[in-house]
Amino acid sequence: MKLSDRKFSKLAACVLLAAPALFGATTSTQAQMAGRVRHELVTLPFYGVFDNLAYQIEGGKVTLSGQVSRPTLKTDAGRVVRRIAGVTEVVNEIEVLPLSFYDDRLRLAVLRAIYSQPALQRYALGAIPSIHIIVKNGNVTLEGVVLHESEKQIAGMRANGVSGVFSVVNQLRAERGKS
Repeated sequence: MKLSDRKFSKLAACVLLAAPALFGATTSTQAQMAGRVRHELVTLPFYGVFDNLAYQIEGGKVTLSGQVSRPTLKTDAGRVVRRIAGVTEVVNEIEVLPLSFYDDRLRLAVLRAIYSQPALQRYALGAIPSIHIIVKNGNVTLEGVVLHESEKQIAGMRANGVSGVFSVVNQLRAERGKS
C-alpha cells in the first residue's frame, strides 16, 4: 500500500466515523425547527377548531398548507414562521376558506353535533380541540387525531347527520384500533 493510499484510507475512515454525528446534528436541528414551527402555529391568537394548519420542512424551507377561516390567520402564520431561527424561506400555500354565512352556520352545527356526543366530549377540552372542522361550500372535512377508530367513525356519522351538509370527508387519524 502506498503512502497516499494510507492517507486516503484514514481520511475515509474519519469521514465515515464523523458522518453519523453530522447527520444526527442535522436531524436534531430539523426536529428542533419542526417543534418550533408547530409551537408558533398552534399558539397563533385566532387559530381554532375551524382551521387546519400543516407544514413541511426541507432544509431551511418551510411550506405551510391547510385551510383557515380568517384571511389574517394565513398572513400571521407566514409571519411567525419566517422569524424562526434557521428558516430561510417560507412558502405559504394556506387556503383561505370563502366567507359564507351558510358555511359559518354549518361550522357551528357540526361543532355542536360532534362535541355534544359523550364519547367525543373529551376532545373539546384544551385550548385547541383535537378534532378540526373545515367547511367549504357546504362540504365538511374532519382533521385531527382521536384515540380510537370507533371515535373517528362516530365523529364522521355525527357530522354527516347535520342538516345542510353536502358531504363529509373524515381524515381523522386514530392512534389505536377499535375500542
